[in-house]
Amino acid sequence: MENNTSKKSVIEKRKEVLTQLENLGKQFYEQIERGTFPWIQMPSRSIENIYYSPELRQYILGNKTVRRSARNIRHIRPFTQLVWAAYFAHELAKNRKTSTLRDVYYSAQAYEMSFKDQPESNNVITDLETVINASREDFNIFPEERSAVFGDLTIEYTVPGYEGKRVNLTSHPDGVMIGPALTSSELIETSADKVIAIEKGGLFTRFIEEQVHKRFNAILILTAGQAPRATRHFIHRLNKEFKLPVYIFTDGDPWGMHIAMVIISGSANAAHLRELTTPDAKWSGVWATDIVNYKLPTDPLTDMDIKRLQELQRDPRYKERLWHREILTFMKIRKKAEQEAFSRYGLTYIVDEYLPAKLEETK
Repeated sequence: MENNTSKKSVIEKRKEVLTQLENLGKQFYEQIERGTFPWIQMPSRSIENIYYSPELRQYILGNKTVRRSARNIRHIRPFTQLVWAAYFAHELAKNRKTSTLRDVYYSAQAYEMSFKDQPESNNVITDLETVINASREDFNIFPEERSAVFGDLTIEYTVPGYEGKRVNLTSHPDGVMIGPALTSSELIETSADKVIAIEKGGLFTRFIEEQVHKRFNAILILTAGQAPRATRHFIHRLNKEFKLPVYIFTDGDPWGMHIAMVIISGSANAAHLRELTTPDAKWSGVWATDIVNYKLPTDPLTDMDIKRLQELQRDPRYKERLWHREILTFMKIRKKAEQEAFSRYGLTYIVDEYLPAKLEETK
């Protein structure tokens, strides 16, 4: 399956982000030239302005906005931080360099820009996302990499020094890290007809060893717990550009449910962004009913687990029949199980028996 859309979108997105950042700078200059204090109107990210959209099947921001102005002494600090963040993001995008969130925090000190801690720095980067309507990954700011991908997918790098180089993602037996170079690459072609996202590294390795990518014609993605945003965007691209269905395998506990749901419908923290969700992705296990049906080894749910289940019950995204049923089953059995629990039946049982059954059940 060949993809004809990724090259255009990667190049256009890069130009678009640079234009948005430059327009923001021009806006401030024009305000100063008119003799007014520079100011900006931006979407509010308060809890009261975050809503779940059944149509988009994800959280979105409402219509409330906030105004920051250099005229207001209380706004000077966050306003200045935002202007610096926009400048730094423009430098990264223009020079095609990357940075991590941690690196941004320390880089600010070279410009004598003050952040009291990294959460404050991260928050300003998120503000910038809402202002220019682009994700931080679009202007080359990434978290630390920890996810990986393996399968018959040919990509073409766009990063300087590797432009035009093509790599097939079966090239490394441990998988290929989903870092900035892979995230910004063009997706060229694949023979796969599905994506299997896996929470745990041990199971990801087992799937590679057992040739799951060939046996089930799949691209394998390790989320390494909660999938980083770059990984969720990569899954979104595979689903959108190649029309590949996505199946998600997590531990059988409320946190595994949430890991799957964030891939499917995003999070409140990213309500200002699109292209991070895959609404038609399927949570294929480990379900609470699997714990019962497969008689898996278990651990008791903790008080924190129970509290999390109660939170999920109040979340509108979990009202559909499958999610509702599994939450009730967890509450009833008061137990949880890890993906590795299937090893009680042998090392390859999860691949030979469980995986094909679940793919068939949730397709």
